[in-house]
Amino acid sequence: MTPLEEYTKKRVALIEADRTLRVDHARVSLPLEDHADKIVRRIRTEEATTVWGVEHEGVPHPFPGMEFLTAKAIMSKTRLFGIVRKMPKGALLHAHLDLTVSPSNLLRFALQYPTFHIRTSEVITSLNISSIVPEIRPLTPDFPTEACSLTDASYPPMSWVLLSQARERFDETLGGPEGFGRWVTGHLSIDPCTAYVTHNNNTRIWDKFRSAVGLSIGIVYFAPIWGQYIRQFLEDSVADGIPYVEVRINFSTRYVFLRSVSVTSDHFDRFMVGADGKMDVPHVEWLRTFKQVVDNFKQDREDFFDAKVIYTVIRDCDTEGLEHHLEDCLAMKKEFPDTIIGFDLVGHENTLVPLKDYVEPLIRFKERQKHEGVSIPYIFHAGETCGDGTEADENLYDAILLGTKRIGHGFSLVKHPKLMQICKEEGIALEVCPISNEILRLTASMLMHPLPILLNNGVPVALSSDDPAIFQNMGLSYDFYQVLVASEVTGLLTLGHLARDSITYSMLEGAEKTKLMQMWEDRWLHFLRELVTPEGYLN
Repeated sequence: MTPLEEYTKKRVALIEADRTLRVDHARVSLPLEDHADKIVRRIRTEEATTVWGVEHEGVPHPFPGMEFLTAKAIMSKTRLFGIVRKMPKGALLHAHLDLTVSPSNLLRFALQYPTFHIRTSEVITSLNISSIVPEIRPLTPDFPTEACSLTDASYPPMSWVLLSQARERFDETLGGPEGFGRWVTGHLSIDPCTAYVTHNNNTRIWDKFRSAVGLSIGIVYFAPIWGQYIRQFLEDSVADGIPYVEVRINFSTRYVFLRSVSVTSDHFDRFMVGADGKMDVPHVEWLRTFKQVVDNFKQDREDFFDAKVIYTVIRDCDTEGLEHHLEDCLAMKKEFPDTIIGFDLVGHENTLVPLKDYVEPLIRFKERQKHEGVSIPYIFHAGETCGDGTEADENLYDAILLGTKRIGHGFSLVKHPKLMQICKEEGIALEVCPISNEILRLTASMLMHPLPILLNNGVPVALSSDDPAIFQNMGLSYDFYQVLVASEVTGLLTLGHLARDSITYSMLEGAEKTKLMQMWEDRWLHFLRELVTPEGYLN
């Protein structure tokens, strides 16, 4: 053996030894899977040149895995995305329900109800239309309309206008009714200029994010829309190959209505707005509607398995407020034992209350569950930060010590080798949201995302979309695509493994989990057979 041959042999062995640590290494793939994987890799290589190696109007210097909002129109037309779109995805384990339906559908829902009104702080003109964020809410049926147009020079600031009337009378120079729709939906989401120019850091982009959230859930938390909204989310999920979801529902919505309703903060946390415009719909009705919609959808669609709820609270309350929510969570679990499957604290970790400040009530709640004979696992957001040693970063320690079953985001976990080892050994999966992390400026592109570090160290991962209504990444296909094109190691086999792990690390148990896994495997094989045929997905 020549020195070069010996070197080559050692190089191959070293790469193989390194790859054996990957999360997707142990499973032996089928010949059909290997064939399909080669097709996908070939198309990816070709499109790296034919799609990403050429200039596109308005997109200077494109590259695979670049900023999502800038590249979305390009990637949506690729052959590779067409394949990913048809791939069965498994389970969606990290999504906030009130931010999962597209802005256009949300506005369409609101326009169906005559009680919805809109107001702004100024007359809308061509000079301020991009900066003035409206407020939209349902009011009582007998509420006297205070103005008739947001664009009329005589409009009194902060006066309520019927939503439908505001749309119809929107100034033609601003686009008329269609311009009204673009204006409202634009404030319900984040666009490329906002993410990558005007708000291009984690602090400023969260300001825009909160603005979009406030506008959105002023519509979502209206009882007559709630069922429609849930149904639309389920339809969109199934259309993208997602048969099972575990969604987070925010039960602390008080900040939504602070500017326009004068009631106690306790009242905010307990109720949704009803058809009469009064905030009197309790949490039990939210979940009753959720369960009814899900049960009906299961009967209607053979390609849908189920949907569960993670009870979620904004991490801005004091310990007394948290204890109130924990008691409510317990009550909802008893009322809907098969629907509530976990508890989480959410919000901007860099600025809100760290987990360590909630440890005492959270420990007591675990003991309380034992006494009550129920199980509500913690599924905590933690480490959604670029910080190193900050309180947000150290939320990872507390999440693990408190027994979290999964970690939401865990972006900074790669800075902690011991914690990665614990996650690997104890089966604590990370709910990784690649596009969310990029748009919220934790990373500049997918090429810089820490996901490969997690995969290469054997940490289990479930890809998720987080807040697709705001980030414009509906379903899971866009996140899967970005992960696929940003790594030469990752292929279709890896995506399949990630889909399997989303089911493995779901809160389903026993026969239910087995049934869903078999359902996915059957669809996976069908997908592969279609892909490897001569005409399969234009390969």
